[in-house]
Amino acid sequence: MLVNLNKILEIAEDWKCAIGAFNTPNLECVNAVLDAAEGMDAPVIIMHAQLHEAASPLEKIGPAMVLAARRAKVPVCVHLDHCGQLNYMEKALKMGFTGVMFDGSLLPYEENVRMTKQAVKLAAKYGAGVEAELGALASREDGSSVASGPVYTDPEEAVRFCRETGIDALAPSFGTAHGIYKSTPVLDLERVRVISELTGLPLVMHGGSGVSPEDYRTGIANGLRKINYYSYMSKAGTQAVKDLLAREDVTFYHDLALAAQKAMQANAENAMRIFLGRQ
Repeated sequence: MLVNLNKILEIAEDWKCAIGAFNTPNLECVNAVLDAAEGMDAPVIIMHAQLHEAASPLEKIGPAMVLAARRAKVPVCVHLDHCGQLNYMEKALKMGFTGVMFDGSLLPYEENVRMTKQAVKLAAKYGAGVEAELGALASREDGSSVASGPVYTDPEEAVRFCRETGIDALAPSFGTAHGIYKSTPVLDLERVRVISELTGLPLVMHGGSGVSPEDYRTGIANGLRKINYYSYMSKAGTQAVKDLLAREDVTFYHDLALAAQKAMQANAENAMRIFLGRQ
C-alpha cells in the first residue's frame, strides 16, 4: 500500500527502529526490495535518485514504482532521492511519489534554506513529506569526493535549519559516505544523538551500505529512523551474475536478471532485519 514519508517515519518512531530506503533504478531492484519487505511484513521505502536518470529515466521507472507500491501488501513510500531541481521534483510528485529529498547540501546555508522552503511548499500540495540535508558527506552519491572531506553537521545550525524550512526529516553528516567503503568508516554517532534531541525530527543516514551492525544499532538508538541503502545490495546482484556465469553457459538474459534479483533480495532482507531490530 502506498503511504507518504511521514507515515513511514511515524511507524519507525513507534517501533524505535529505522526503515530501509533502497534505490530501485530498475524492475529487478523494485521486485527484490518489495519481495523482501513483504516476506518480512515490514514497511519500506523505494527510491529513485536523480543521478540515475541516464540509466533509468524517471518517466519510465517512476510510474512502475508507484504502481508496485500501491499493489504491495506492506506500507511503501515512493521517495525521490537527492533531487536538486524543483521542476524535476514536481515531475515525481505528479506521478504519485509520496516523499522527496531536496539536496541543497552543497549550497550556501541561506540558499539551502530558501530552496528547501520552496520544496516543502511544493510537496505540501501533493501531501508528500520532505527530507533535506545539512552538511556534506565525504563522497557524493555519484562517487565523486567532496574536496575538503566531510562537513559535519553543526547541531545548533541543524536546529535553525529545521525550524526555518519546516522539513519532516533531516539527513545530517556524521561520517558516512556514499558508495563502497575503502576502509571502515568512523562515525560520530554522538552527534546523531545530540541533533536528534535538539531538533526532535527523524534523522536519515545516507551512505548506509557497509556500516557495521553495531553502528547501525547505535545510530538507531540515537535517533536514525531512515537508512539509505543501495551500493552493497547492487554489488550482491553483480556477484550473483558473475557466479552464475562462472558455473554455467547462460543463454538468456532473464536468467541473469533473476539471479541478480534473488541475491539483492537476500541482501536487502539482511539489512532490513538489522534496521528493524530483528537481528
